[in-house]
Amino acid sequence: MIDDTTLPPELISAIGSEPRDFIVKAKRSQPAKVSLAILIFGAVWLGFSSIFVFLFLGPVFQGKEVHFLTNDVPTVAGPGNLKPLIGPALIIGLFVLIGIIMLLVGFRMLLKKGGYFVGTPTRLISFRNGSYRSIDWEQFSGDIEVSGNIKRGNLTLGMRSGKMVSSKNGPDRYVPDTLFISGIENVSEIEQLCRRRIKENDPTPSSAGSYIR
Repeated sequence: MIDDTTLPPELISAIGSEPRDFIVKAKRSQPAKVSLAILIFGAVWLGFSSIFVFLFLGPVFQGKEVHFLTNDVPTVAGPGNLKPLIGPALIIGLFVLIGIIMLLVGFRMLLKKGGYFVGTPTRLISFRNGSYRSIDWEQFSGDIEVSGNIKRGNLTLGMRSGKMVSSKNGPDRYVPDTLFISGIENVSEIEQLCRRRIKENDPTPSSAGSYIR
């Protein structure tokens, strides 16, 4: 847990006089597995594109000619005739650029620090880079995934909101939004506090013990 002496004044102002169930600081803003997946895919994409650079443009850099087909017409390009290479070079360059962008995005996501998370009896407040977001507990579904180890763990909180995602070989499916809290201490205790507040603020009426005479 974190005391007030280390909290940004903007966050203290956002909390106000509300009681605090917990205050934690996340290690990352996104799950590491998502960042690593983008990095791996970007590296494979860039490596695949680099093969075409080496095979197609490599001989030109060495002063040799390149033979290829353009609309089924044999074409020869070389140091003295680079015009036929403009189109293929632009396409290959675009693929290389996509790979580089994916690597940069993956590294940025991996290194991007998480913010503060504050739980109160009625809401969950997230704060990062001077701005905060307040989400009422009733917006969460109660679906909570816990991962990590004894020292530090991760929480993924499912929300009631979401979107429909089309499937290639099946019907569209509903994917709920999630809120990720990474690398926090006492993750089991935080999970229990979140679950309790979600149940207390559940907007759906309970059918247990309720009936009409």
